[in-house]
Amino acid sequence: MFRFKLAEFFSGPGGMGYGAGLSKVKDNSIEHAWASDYDQDSCNTYKRNIKTKAIFCEKVENFFNLVDKKKIILPKFDCFAYGFPCNDFSNVGEHLGFKGKFGPLYSYGVELINRYHPKWFVAENVGGIKSSNEGKSFIKILKDLEGAGKGYNLTVHKYKFEEYGIPQARHRIIIVGIKKELNLRFKVPKPSYKTMTSKEALSNIPSDAHNNELTNNSKQVIERLKYIKPGKSAFNSDIPKHLQLNVKGAKISQIYKRLDPNKPSYTVTGSGGGGTHVYHWKENRALTNRERARLQTFPDNFIFEGSKESVRKQIGMAVPVKGAKIIFDSILKTFAGIDYPSQDKNV
Repeated sequence: MFRFKLAEFFSGPGGMGYGAGLSKVKDNSIEHAWASDYDQDSCNTYKRNIKTKAIFCEKVENFFNLVDKKKIILPKFDCFAYGFPCNDFSNVGEHLGFKGKFGPLYSYGVELINRYHPKWFVAENVGGIKSSNEGKSFIKILKDLEGAGKGYNLTVHKYKFEEYGIPQARHRIIIVGIKKELNLRFKVPKPSYKTMTSKEALSNIPSDAHNNELTNNSKQVIERLKYIKPGKSAFNSDIPKHLQLNVKGAKISQIYKRLDPNKPSYTVTGSGGGGTHVYHWKENRALTNRERARLQTFPDNFIFEGSKESVRKQIGMAVPVKGAKIIFDSILKTFAGIDYPSQDKNV
């Protein structure tokens, strides 16, 4: 029987952590030891919804200094998860990679692995990380993770979560590392290919659900949405000239894009303003945060702390709960020696 104790960096509101807590294979499970994030609202959300011994709301750059000075006392843990900030590797933005503010933050996870040698770890990032800096950034990250501690067997895969029944086309690189000395290798779980549409995901939301306040859309936005059909955006719709967007250069296909009710949602992001809130297929409005949380597979009893804008950001930056659970279930099966449908396919 395995009862792993999980530590987290960049835990956000707890998409990864909540998914880990739901994972159970026979008598094997994952308990939360501690988590860390720099954003106070995210820390408050995590603390409210996930039972953990400690959450440290600190910048990761200060973390080990505080540990060394015994200002942070870490509860015991034997596994580790982190979705290091992806801003500089994303396909949306300036693609700064290691030259950006967020690019080097993966190295703090490597340091934690070097210090504490967890039995296994999970690292998550956007698909764009693979091509950043002509692929050199990704190669270095993998090399550092593989060589951390006493060495890890890595399984690297770009997951298309909509293929696993998540109601959202969210594509993420997931790296699972298991200590080489354990002679185990994680296998990529085979997709179910069972599609959940955005309409199915957003049905029957309770009228008293938390974080379900409507966004105040301007009259101009409401009028613009009337000309946009389901699945279409402001850039591929026949919109009157006075309602067209005055944007030069690249046209981002998700700006003022309505959901297609018969397909999974497009990617929910943490960005805000400028038509990026995700829009209902029929009603002329942006989605509520609870609806966005549904697309990220957070349960309705998961309550987010902070302002409406803070909650929107937390939801957009999170790992889909049910997607995380699929990964953690497969890790537990790997350690329990239980075979499961898999695909022999790495990035």
